[in-house]
Amino acid sequence: MNSRYILPQAINFIVYMLLQLVLVRNLVLFDVSFCYLYLGFLLLLPIEAGVVTCMLMGFSVGLFVDVFYNTFGIHAAACVFVMYTRHFWIKAITPRGGYDLGVMPIPQDLGMRWFVTYAFPLILVHHALIFFIEIGGFALFYYTLIKVVASTAFTLIMVIVIQYILQSSRRPVL
Repeated sequence: MNSRYILPQAINFIVYMLLQLVLVRNLVLFDVSFCYLYLGFLLLLPIEAGVVTCMLMGFSVGLFVDVFYNTFGIHAAACVFVMYTRHFWIKAITPRGGYDLGVMPIPQDLGMRWFVTYAFPLILVHHALIFFIEIGGFALFYYTLIKVVASTAFTLIMVIVIQYILQSSRRPVL
C-alpha cells in the first residue's frame, strides 16, 4: 500500500472500530439482523493493495474485534477469507479499461451499482462464515440463513450510509 494511504486508512480504522465497538455492538434488529460495520474498513482498502497486505489487515481487524466480542477467532477467520477472495472478486468485476490509478472502492468514485456489486457478495460470505462457524455446522440452517441475509442487508446499508457521512464531512465547503 502506498504511503499516501496510511493516514486516511488509520483514521478510517479508528472511526470504524469506534463505531463498531461503541455504537453498533449491541444493535440487533428483530433478533436476527446484526451489524458488523468494521467490515466497511476492510472493503474500503485501496484497490491496488496486495493480497497479503489485505489478509494481514483482515487478520488484525478480525482479531481486534474478537478480543472485544470474546469470539475466539471467528471474526479473524472470516476477515482473512474475505480479504483473500476480495482480490479475485475485484479482478472479476474489473471493467475492460481497468481502474484508474489511485481510485478507491467507494460509491463516490465508482458509482453505487459498482459498490453494491462489489460489497454485497463479500459481506454475504463474511456473514455466512461468522454465523455458520458460530452455530458449529448446519444445524438450524434456515434460521441461520435468515440471519445471514438480514445481517448482510443491514451491514451493507450501514456501510453505505457511513461512507456518505464520512465523505461529505471531508469535502471542502465552497
